Amino acid sequence: MATALAVKTEKRPANDSQDVDSNAKKPRKLLPSLKTKRAPELVLVIGTGVSSAVAPQVPALRSWKGLIQALLDAANDFDLLEEEESRRFQKHLQEDKNLVHVAHDLIQKLSPRTGNVRSTFFKDCLYEVFDNLECKMEHAGKHLLRSVLQLMESGALVLTTNFDNLLEIYAAHQGTKLESLDLTDEKKVLEWAQEKRNLSVLHIHGVYTNPSGIVLHPAGYQNVLRNTEVMREIQKLYETKSFVFLGCGRTVDDTTFQALFLEAVKHKSDLEHFMLVRREDVGEFKKLRDNMLDKGIKVISYGDEYSDLPEYFERLANEICSRDASATAAAATPYGSPSQNGDEQQNGFNTQKSLLQDYRS
Repeated sequence: MATALAVKTEKRPANDSQDVDSNAKKPRKLLPSLKTKRAPELVLVIGTGVSSAVAPQVPALRSWKGLIQALLDAANDFDLLEEEESRRFQKHLQEDKNLVHVAHDLIQKLSPRTGNVRSTFFKDCLYEVFDNLECKMEHAGKHLLRSVLQLMESGALVLTTNFDNLLEIYAAHQGTKLESLDLTDEKKVLEWAQEKRNLSVLHIHGVYTNPSGIVLHPAGYQNVLRNTEVMREIQKLYETKSFVFLGCGRTVDDTTFQALFLEAVKHKSDLEHFMLVRREDVGEFKKLRDNMLDKGIKVISYGDEYSDLPEYFERLANEICSRDASATAAAATPYGSPSQNGDEQQNGFNTQKSLLQDYRS
């Protein structure tokens, strides 16, 4: 066997390995302080960057602006706005007015109340925008969701600022049922924060399948904000766990995220959170890294291209989950009787001896 292997090696052109090495992209190293975390120590924060990677053909998933434009287009298609109203919303969108306020005003316009009855026009527009997401998911994006699901099944929590349910759709196809939560269900949110609902995704702005739970401003969460038990449990996560931001360009500037986490935590320098970003412009990257350090967040580059994220995060998830699995197996293995341990050692010796004999032959 050894001789055959040597022959194969000799026949290979000497410069082949050099060519491969020079052409292959060197993967980013995993940061030790992140890859040595255990899955139950993590809260994954999923932003628009993940959704746009999973279904890049859906403009509404790429940004707040894309979502508002898609809702506005749907409203126009269904003749839900007067021409003047439509022009006004379009102008505010083009001028990059406060997008949260623009979205809030548009939702209010699409949700008129007559007496005690509120219309379902907003729901109709949402379903038009997010229709058939399952058919629009791309292969590379599914790899990213697979790694997120892998960490969830090992104990990580997940929250998102996104309205879509791409992760839940993907998990269902893998035979895992994930529940979509929003902040209007205080009991379930409390259980999620207490790690009693690990296989749930907390949508802090709501999810499109439950339009009544969609809220864009912290003022809309008055019940939750007044519930000190729920708020304390949610905020405790930011103090005791490591948040990993994926596809989150502006999440820390999000008013709801700030109300739930940042404003409540005073000693941010003691925290250890992580933000995975694309290293495009060196100056901008350094600026972002400096700004995030003030919030207790380490900015890490997963590569130079958006397409580098799935591979990077897959390596990270595998590293964390394999270590967790090894630790669990070691903890579960009983310190059996001396004869049992002796048998295992003898079996191990016999296996090594057999392998050695095979190699020599």
